[in-house]
Amino acid sequence: MVPRLIDRDARKEELAQALWTVIVQRGVGAVSVRSVAAQAGVAVGSLRHVFPTRAELIVFSAELMLHRAEQRITAIPALADPVDHALRIARELLPLTPDTRAELQVNLALFAEAPAVPALTAVRDRTQGALTALYMRLVTLVAPDLPPEAAQPAADRLGALTDGLAMRLLASPDFPPADALSLLREELTRTANAKAT
Repeated sequence: MVPRLIDRDARKEELAQALWTVIVQRGVGAVSVRSVAAQAGVAVGSLRHVFPTRAELIVFSAELMLHRAEQRITAIPALADPVDHALRIARELLPLTPDTRAELQVNLALFAEAPAVPALTAVRDRTQGALTALYMRLVTLVAPDLPPEAAQPAADRLGALTDGLAMRLLASPDFPPADALSLLREELTRTANAKAT
């Protein structure tokens, strides 16, 4: 009988998910090769075979989270109304589901580790660049005729609002998600109407 080969990519993702669980349940300070291996139900040696160092595990986990968020946003089907479509994309950046809530918690924890894991700086910078581009894309979606000198500040406002709402939703469980979405819709509508001015 031929032994079953373990898909290395699947194992890497499994270990990344175990790291995310450790962060959500116990905080980034609890992340170690041993704690992640225990969470994944594998031997420490098996984890080290895939990720020789804690830093490699952390960087891969951060990159995988960014990749999954990008895939999720890319898969959103176009809606006829540009504001509705932009809002549907923007809501993926808010902690409105258990998955997106965990994603934000993990991202914040991982990026706080950047001083200890310098390779995370590049992932953090790529993430910030992707978000900056996404906010500009949303502004262009709702106000395609807005000149660049007006589009950039609009994208900056949208980014600041979205980031602030994400933190408020994470820190204040009583803050109604409907209020957050209403504020985003108002900002997107204001931007859409600015194209005529």
